[in-house]
Amino acid sequence: MNLKKIIIKELKKKKEIKVADIVKITGFSRGYISKTFKELKENELIFQIGKANQSRYVLLEKKNVKELLKKVLKVKKILKNKNLSEGNILERIKRETGIFLDLPKNISNILDYAFSEILNNAIEHSKSNEIELILEKTSNKVIFKITDFGVGIFNNIKKKRKLKNDLEAIQDLLKGKQTTVPREHSGEGIFFTSRASDKLVISSFGKRLIIDNQIKDIFIEDVRKNKGTIVDFEIEISSKKKLEKLFRKYSEEAFAFDKTEVVVDLYNIDTDYISRSQARRVLSGLDKFKKIIFDFQGVKIVGQAFADEVFRVWNNNHKTIKIIWKNANENIEFMIKRALERK
Repeated sequence: MNLKKIIIKELKKKKEIKVADIVKITGFSRGYISKTFKELKENELIFQIGKANQSRYVLLEKKNVKELLKKVLKVKKILKNKNLSEGNILERIKRETGIFLDLPKNISNILDYAFSEILNNAIEHSKSNEIELILEKTSNKVIFKITDFGVGIFNNIKKKRKLKNDLEAIQDLLKGKQTTVPREHSGEGIFFTSRASDKLVISSFGKRLIIDNQIKDIFIEDVRKNKGTIVDFEIEISSKKKLEKLFRKYSEEAFAFDKTEVVVDLYNIDTDYISRSQARRVLSGLDKFKKIIFDFQGVKIVGQAFADEVFRVWNNNHKTIKIIWKNANENIEFMIKRALERK
């Protein structure tokens, strides 16, 4: 008795069947029948609607592919982190779901980039045996969550760059062009993903970084400790953002990534900016860029030593790099201009 032929025959008669229907007809074990359904699905002969015990199967024909895919707007996978390719996984999701169907091109491009970058980070850096992903399209937005159970993104940056704590690691991450594997990665992925999203949340070992572009703010909070890293991404389908414009905004020549905005107030750890050592910590790694913007939003006091190190000493040693500032109160402006007068 050819089980595959039986399944196809029943589908032609009933249009839609479950594993239980074939169990009744053949008496074969549920496991054996489920395996056969999986083979037919992988050979793109049938299509699965629903998950687990709620799964239903229909014949996959060219004329009904799009309508069938529209019914599958959420996917959840637990992947063994061995020989994984983010590109292959993304292509499979596109074949098997309707999440990318009828999306505006700008949103599709952003999702391609963001999903691939975050999943690649989990594959390459997490040292996690498994990676869990959820991707879902709702009526007005697309969201994804990628979870690993490995070393943790902030711990990884902290260890590789010899930093003191998670807040220093987060500061490095926000600078943009940082990576713990410089020969393999440019470090741009999370930077651009954070700006392409409406909201990006990164949680790891008790710290949560929230980048909310809709209200144009960044938050750090303590949360319940989770092993590994959880990244939540969301973007509204109506968003007018374009990936190429974001690349161009932070580029000056041939789309090379060469400037970043440093949000100085995020580095405020129980003290104001009063020392040269704090200035050097903020400036660490920024010699890769051609233009640096210091945002003093929320910073009330900056010491003379901090301003002198940034705007005179460091800039004199990196004369090809342009440093500008914004949102500085009159007291901070006084310190900056005093440092500039001594250049």
